[in-house]
Amino acid sequence: MIIYNVTCNLDAKLAPEWLNWMLEEHIPEVMQTGCFTDCKVLKLITEASDNQGVNYAIQYTSSSMEDYINYRDNFGPSMQQKTKAKYGDQVLAYRSLLEVVK
Repeated sequence: MIIYNVTCNLDAKLAPEWLNWMLEEHIPEVMQTGCFTDCKVLKLITEASDNQGVNYAIQYTSSSMEDYINYRDNFGPSMQQKTKAKYGDQVLAYRSLLEVVK
């Protein structure tokens, strides 16, 4: 099983609107691609002295690397562009790929 993790940093004032958009529009659109079987939205609660704003991790679960690659190649760029068009540099995203070992 593969986890596509997108960690986002944004200003706390923007967080309610952004989170609503993610839950109501963006995540459902990503899930409609059929590349993922599950999605979790997590909020980082650990405080870091060098951290500004709030951080969320969106974890999309894929059954196989092939499904993830399909998303990455055929859907990812347009999804990222929609987010960039809506929020510009107000949301900083870091993407990582994890494999479930156990």
